[in-house]
Amino acid sequence: MKKITIIGAGRVGETTAQILAEKELCREIALFDVREDVPEGIALDILQTAPFFEFDCLLEGSNDPRIMRDSELVIVTAGFPRKPGMSRTDVLESNVRIIDEVTDHIVTHAPDAMVLIVSNPVDTLTYRVAQRTGWSRQRVFGQAGVLDASRMASFIAQETGFSARDVTTLVLGGHGDTMVPVTRFCTINGIPVTHFLSEERIHAIVERTRKGGAEILALRKNSSAYDAPGAAVAAMVDAISNNRRRILPCVALLDGEYGETDLAMGVPCILSEHGIESIVDLDLNPSERADFLRSAAAVREDIARLGDIH
Repeated sequence: MKKITIIGAGRVGETTAQILAEKELCREIALFDVREDVPEGIALDILQTAPFFEFDCLLEGSNDPRIMRDSELVIVTAGFPRKPGMSRTDVLESNVRIIDEVTDHIVTHAPDAMVLIVSNPVDTLTYRVAQRTGWSRQRVFGQAGVLDASRMASFIAQETGFSARDVTTLVLGGHGDTMVPVTRFCTINGIPVTHFLSEERIHAIVERTRKGGAEILALRKNSSAYDAPGAAVAAMVDAISNNRRRILPCVALLDGEYGETDLAMGVPCILSEHGIESIVDLDLNPSERADFLRSAAAVREDIARLGDIH
């Protein structure tokens, strides 16, 4: 890619910019934030790590939304972070207003870009951006499942003592307490995780995965997670920038897949230079299907609230 814009120069935005620059996944990164001078300072700070990490990616920051012109991808991290004890949906009303303004900037200044939503509640906000822009699901999608699957994989690696590189996991559904870690598809170098862990330990890992973000928030106290979310976004950008056609769980608009329509939530997608090429529609067993429906219902509740937010 030539240019990527990151909207929101908070901790997730800054971490994402650093990783993208180090991996040279584009030639130029623009940071946009409404806080005066902040995006310029962050861009300059990251740029000065170039001699250490040996990258030639250019970075600039601005309070002017015109900085996103000619972007091929816009990553949205802007919004109010949740505080300890809050759920992702608790910040919905505040963040919808921010996202609406951000979306209008994208339509005006980067009308040909793909949009990757990171802000929470990510499923609902991805839906909102798609509805407000009228763009296809190929171009508007969200990050959640990549992060959730990574958390689950790290927990399995910790529990078994095996390399995290060999652990493959899959998490579907909404990015919240109703997410659906599908243990049937979790393996360690191709071997089902059930070969190594008891049902009780697997259940504990599933529950810890569902509360992975809240656990970090409670421990940090003054900040939600940003290292792992930044790395998760970078993994998605790598798939797009290098046209890898990776199968990754993304927040996507459903149009009949999994029996759902007019809904955005996490499902396995083929991610390439075109954005979301297609959705992998898995045949879920009755238990998995029931969990997926519960998660879908929770996301629909949030989407229904959008009509009351002005």
